[in-house]
Amino acid sequence: MNQPALQHFTDVAECTPEQLLALLDLADQIAADPEAVTNSLSGRLLVNLFYEPSTRTRLSFEVAGKRLGMLVANVSATGSSVEKGETLDDTFHTIQAMAPDCVVLRHPDPGTAKHLANLAADSVHVINAGDGIAAHPSQALLDAMTLRQALGDFAGIRLVMAGDIRHSRVARSSIRLLTTLGVEEIRICGPRQFQPTAERLAELGPRVSVFEQLEDAVDGANAIMMLRIQKERISGIEIPGADEYHQRWGLRAEHLEMAGPNCVVLHPGPMNRGVEIASEVADGPRSLIRRQVRNGLYARMALLKYLMES
Repeated sequence: MNQPALQHFTDVAECTPEQLLALLDLADQIAADPEAVTNSLSGRLLVNLFYEPSTRTRLSFEVAGKRLGMLVANVSATGSSVEKGETLDDTFHTIQAMAPDCVVLRHPDPGTAKHLANLAADSVHVINAGDGIAAHPSQALLDAMTLRQALGDFAGIRLVMAGDIRHSRVARSSIRLLTTLGVEEIRICGPRQFQPTAERLAELGPRVSVFEQLEDAVDGANAIMMLRIQKERISGIEIPGADEYHQRWGLRAEHLEMAGPNCVVLHPGPMNRGVEIASEVADGPRSLIRRQVRNGLYARMALLKYLMES
């Protein structure tokens, strides 16, 4: 492949715009003709190392590897030597001793993927599948892929990102990726305790603005991404009840009437129906949520090929 080289994929911030666009272009090519790349990484070894629960991310990496012909091994903290007190470093060195080509890591602590990338041998590629609240770059990649398919050029996208922004690694990675690629506007919306800190907002740049009312945020938007409350990462903050939250910040059909005429809806999952999103919206004609899941497979196939062939 005639593409800029990339050794690891641990944070969007470590990629150039050219690398991100090359990944998106490759993902679109694979989506158009998946059979063209079947078994193209035959015999290579992928290890999924997950210290947190996952459905979409883990399954899509596993299926992506197998579609590409890779050998795939899954390691979870539960049922492994982690339960006996083994450190992350020792677990990683054990995996490296088996000569993997790629290790996909999900971990509750921020910075762990970068740490393992620093420990990795030259022949090993590390992919961050979510580390604490820090980053989830492959989710950002598939979200950008879905938005570009639906709306075209990033410069015309007016995206509302609503919910628990402060504790969301998806929000961090997606905002970084989309602003890097020139998205027109990102409107952050949610309860004040779920909004980014003032310091974090200053880092996001002029394309990002803050709203406290969902009705105001969706006015004229052509894309809305809802995020769940990250209860497992929250401490010392009062969380609104489900009914109250849904009435004030949950996306319902009437909000789509306030948005642009072709506004699309995204959600990285898992969804809490009746909290941040109504079922009639999640399952409605403007929803791209299932397309996101499908694109997750193609984006992760592209990522594996890019890392191992560039």
